[in-house]
Amino acid sequence: MTASRLKYQTSGTDCWRIDTGLNRPGHTACYLLHDAGELALIDTGTSNNIPALLGTLQELGFTPTQVRWILPTHVHLDHAGGAGALLTHCDNATLATHHRGLPHLIDPQRLQKGAQAVYGEDFFARSFGELVPAPQERCMALNDGDRLTLGRHRLLFIDTPGHANHHGCFFYEPKSNLYTGDTFGLRYRELDHEGTPWLMATTTPVAFDPDLWMQSLDRMIALEPRRACLTHFGPLDDPMKWQEQLRQSIRDHAEIALQEESRGNTTGREERLTAAIMEKALARLKTHNPGVDEKFARGLLEDDIRLNSQGLAVWLSRRAKTRGEPIT
Repeated sequence: MTASRLKYQTSGTDCWRIDTGLNRPGHTACYLLHDAGELALIDTGTSNNIPALLGTLQELGFTPTQVRWILPTHVHLDHAGGAGALLTHCDNATLATHHRGLPHLIDPQRLQKGAQAVYGEDFFARSFGELVPAPQERCMALNDGDRLTLGRHRLLFIDTPGHANHHGCFFYEPKSNLYTGDTFGLRYRELDHEGTPWLMATTTPVAFDPDLWMQSLDRMIALEPRRACLTHFGPLDDPMKWQEQLRQSIRDHAEIALQEESRGNTTGREERLTAAIMEKALARLKTHNPGVDEKFARGLLEDDIRLNSQGLAVWLSRRAKTRGEPIT
């Protein structure tokens, strides 16, 4: 990202949605919270966008020394890839994330190699940049129910596996805002229709678990949030009203994967999964908006659906391994 700042949108004087610019506009956000002179950044984007993120803080009238918390919802690189780099600029900040994910930010070599295997080294360098290790003494491992003080108020951390086993959400009690990372799915604002959002599950490698995901949604909805703030993409008012759409997408992905599992071999598996997910997504879209431009929708969804198929293939391999079956 070469711009001196990132595009942002405010909902008052204490919360900003910042577009990190990853992949395309309107794809990946981070959130800046302000309370009594202290700042928290929930998700960071990638190392490549940190200079522009710092420029955005300056434009908003803040300094890096005001950053108290750097809070990745989980350690996938579109959410946490820039956490270590940001920490080097924020002398008073602590990096806090799920206890299962934190070791990967302190020593990111394995995380980087895994992402390079998924995306390829050239795409990785272009999109994410180098991962900067976070000093352990400046980090905090979070467990379910932990609360972090920001200014005069607190953020509640809840453990929300299903998309990833190291995923957590942050609930900002004064505003009743729930910062959901990927646990409330993907919202494509371009596909909203007559005031109704369109949501899709994100099953990227490597820890999809549909049963745990449903339980996580139960816990999130029990908080009765006024707004869900999605990393992909943006605030969604009245999330309880839209939760069933996401639950159906989770069920759809699991059903597609289990149908594929019954075929009994892995040759061509990801291609079949990709085609089946796309077919199901387009069918749902046509119900959502009968006039949807299918070619446009395919182009918008194809990268995420390809990653979803990879994640489902990993889930099926894990299931086979648990049963002691040979991988064919």
